Amino acid sequence: MRCDQTFAWKNLQAHAQGFAGFDLRTAFAADAQRAQTLSQSAPHVFADLSKNHTDSATEALLMALAQQTGLAAHRDAMFRGEHINATEDRAVMHWLLRQPAGSLQGALAAPLAQVHETLDAMLRFADQVRADAQITDVVNIGIGGSDLGPQMAVLALQDFVIPGKRFHFVSNVDGHELAAVLQGLKAENTLFLIASKTFTTIETMTNARSALTWFKAQGGTDVSRHFAALTTNVAAAAEMGISTTFGFWDWVGGRYSVWSAIGLPVAIAIGAQGFKNFLAGAHAMDQHFQTAPLEANLPVRLGLLDVWYRNFLGYTSRSIAPYHSALRRVPAYLQQLEMESNGKRVDRNGQALPYGTSPVLWGEPGTNGQHAYFQMLHQGTDVVPLEFIAVKKPTHSLKDHHELLLANAIAQAQALMLGQADAGGHRHFTGNRPSTFLLLEELTPASLGALIALQEHRVFTSGSVWGINSFDQWGVELGKVLAKDIHARMLSGNAKGLDASSAALLQRVRLG
Repeated sequence: MRCDQTFAWKNLQAHAQGFAGFDLRTAFAADAQRAQTLSQSAPHVFADLSKNHTDSATEALLMALAQQTGLAAHRDAMFRGEHINATEDRAVMHWLLRQPAGSLQGALAAPLAQVHETLDAMLRFADQVRADAQITDVVNIGIGGSDLGPQMAVLALQDFVIPGKRFHFVSNVDGHELAAVLQGLKAENTLFLIASKTFTTIETMTNARSALTWFKAQGGTDVSRHFAALTTNVAAAAEMGISTTFGFWDWVGGRYSVWSAIGLPVAIAIGAQGFKNFLAGAHAMDQHFQTAPLEANLPVRLGLLDVWYRNFLGYTSRSIAPYHSALRRVPAYLQQLEMESNGKRVDRNGQALPYGTSPVLWGEPGTNGQHAYFQMLHQGTDVVPLEFIAVKKPTHSLKDHHELLLANAIAQAQALMLGQADAGGHRHFTGNRPSTFLLLEELTPASLGALIALQEHRVFTSGSVWGINSFDQWGVELGKVLAKDIHARMLSGNAKGLDASSAALLQRVRLG
């Protein structure tokens, strides 16, 4: 049943009306166990939810909503390999990419065997590259999930990256990006990874062709040694002279693909065992999502909190603040994960929705963000829930740095909640601003895998409750189709049939 047609939805609407006077300071004063009750551990991740605008009654109503919308059944259908991506008639099985070999029977046994056959071949190649001293630079050319996932993970796991190799990521069709990367490279020392499932993505293939032209102009001759393709279109890769290819399946969405062959740069960076640990951390979170009761299921609790905020309290965005510089690309990664998945205006049957879906995600690492946009979080007119991500143990030995970093994270969460009174107004902080605090013991391949899988299942939860298909992305396509037409018009100068604004802009930007 769609969420707005359930009794729980109506009960939540009534509950929200009486929730207008809720204050975190009062809630903590009234409940000495609030921090314990609204916190929990999941694989590799501890979550403190106690500074959120919620209470036990809210959680109970949200659990009823999950039950009445069939969340558990929808989750189980995904793990059975059913085609829950109905608009594309596909299964949704990114979770299978981190499932241990031989652990499934029946219809999923064969796909799992294929996953591990590809994984083993990819990891063998990764170890070959790691052992090749001549290759000092690895350039990943992809866009969307083929860029954000591996880039985020390689940066996050910098402490585990093999010495002597540099990793570069090119996504934008803007030639300035590729030119800047190529400027510091030598053809004989560079491996290019071309990441495109169909080998037709316009940005990726434009960059790939330019990289190939540069390679040959620099005297490079052995394309098969210096280029590899992460694609299912082996024929198209062969036309470019690329013989090393690793494929993946149509049940892997781009924003869920870092666990697949798209993760090759991660495997080269951290090694086969490191990549297996990355998968294992994610699998541990998969099992938690699959088996934990809903009321003790961290992805479920976070996803339902997102629904509560979006639809009942009117909070339309969420800020992500990772207090670890290695996690600086996590906000961008989560933007795609959530906004491409749940940025939908119709339900699974194509009917327009009368309620909001995906919040806007944005953020920067702390403490940088404190000196930029935290002003608005503390004293702005909009309430924006903030999600802190912190790591308990540092990997450096610099005195006082990590203690100060963590102190800032805890203090900011405290300041958002407590506020400060000032009769003059300018130094007045209203407080009662909500936040979530996610804590990793250490930043390792396993803990990063668990953190990302947690966010995937959280997005699944809210999308399932909203009754939308979180696994297609038709909104990405229209602009890409129109860009082909505009590109042809830029070359010809023919603006006939264009709207007045586009025609005027076309004439203004033409270089001829």
